[in-house]
Amino acid sequence: MQLGLIGLGKMGGNMRERIRRAGHTVIGYDRNPEVSDVKSLAELVEKLDAPRHVWVMVPAGTATQTVVDELGDLLSPGDTVIDGGNSRWTDDEKHAAALGIKGIGFVDAGVSGGVWGLQNGYALMVGGDKQHVEPLKPVFDALKPEGPYGYVHAGRVGAGHFSKMVHNGIEYAMMQAYAEGWELLEKVHSVENVREVFRSWQEGTVIRSWLLDLAVNALDEDEHLEKLRGYAEDSGEGRWTVEAAIDNAVPLPAITASLFARFASRQDDSPQMKMIAALRNQFGGHAVEKKD
Repeated sequence: MQLGLIGLGKMGGNMRERIRRAGHTVIGYDRNPEVSDVKSLAELVEKLDAPRHVWVMVPAGTATQTVVDELGDLLSPGDTVIDGGNSRWTDDEKHAAALGIKGIGFVDAGVSGGVWGLQNGYALMVGGDKQHVEPLKPVFDALKPEGPYGYVHAGRVGAGHFSKMVHNGIEYAMMQAYAEGWELLEKVHSVENVREVFRSWQEGTVIRSWLLDLAVNALDEDEHLEKLRGYAEDSGEGRWTVEAAIDNAVPLPAITASLFARFASRQDDSPQMKMIAALRNQFGGHAVEKKD
């Protein structure tokens, strides 16, 4: 089948290649002319046969909104827009409503796989009406890993991105647990080979995972992570997960703590820790460290 793909960055470019390897036609557009197949969105739409299917892989928020709005003016009734970025699920509902007035379908696809997706395939969590999702199955089959798993029609519009959001929240907590365990192992004198302890966990333990494999890869490159600064951004999806938990009265202590740990990483001299030190000194006489 034919597919238009907008956004040919690290993920979008590899997705185009994987779909093409499966025998499908992909016409890609990117602001970078060196990787783009066409010069404009209008040219991309013109080159696709009706009914058109256009997949958007650009940053969430304003960039996605701009592209969706432009596609709404270029596409025709019966065409479908797929948002495969990390958009908030509430944006999906707005996009579906705005495009639906024009007779254009909308599907949201949470995509996981990162830079390894070309080789290993992408896990796909899809939301939308069945009439819009089913025609896209050949593309989903091309992108997903081999075997029976890796694709789910999660539900109505917004379900794909909501599922991916929760996936990323779980990812936050898992990474935080590995990081805390690594720091503790590095801290004690009795453990002399932390990297090999991590490697030993890759087989036969209940905590083995792809994230653990990636941790070992990182330690092979830099055994004590001495080249890195202790700073970690958050993508936004961790925040949305916590907000959704509050809205639905669902306790998420591990995911919430992992998000707050990332905030702490941005403070060389944490104001919170200043207050805690001051209070401990006041009620217990505990020693405090003075700044030079």
